[in-house]
Amino acid sequence: MNLKRYNQYCRSKHASTYVNQWGGSDVWKIGGKVFALARVDKNDILGISFKTSEANFYFLREKDNYRPAPYLASRGMLWIQYYDSTLKHSLATDSDPIIDEELAYYLDESYRLVSLNLTKKLQRELGLI
Repeated sequence: MNLKRYNQYCRSKHASTYVNQWGGSDVWKIGGKVFALARVDKNDILGISFKTSEANFYFLREKDNYRPAPYLASRGMLWIQYYDSTLKHSLATDSDPIIDEELAYYLDESYRLVSLNLTKKLQRELGLI
């Protein structure tokens, strides 16, 4: 998944909002709460971070190209980052459909987890329930 596809996918989520913050990260929120963020680092590597369940956190941190999300996981949050240090962002034209499907699943799950933590009132206002 490249940055363009990431943003298109997150934009398609109901009631999601976008902001560029934290020094150039593409951040997606639901109800004002972050569910995904992506950033291209100084080495031109794209990292996509998302919230996970506890089980997925422990599973993914052992998988190739996944790691506890810098900053967030070090503060005890269950956030994982996908990155591929062999793939330069500026050269990434096509996406691997298997990785895209996998990341879409985890982005959906992050959106769901964050949505569930919103107040019922806000969930109703956003049309989530």
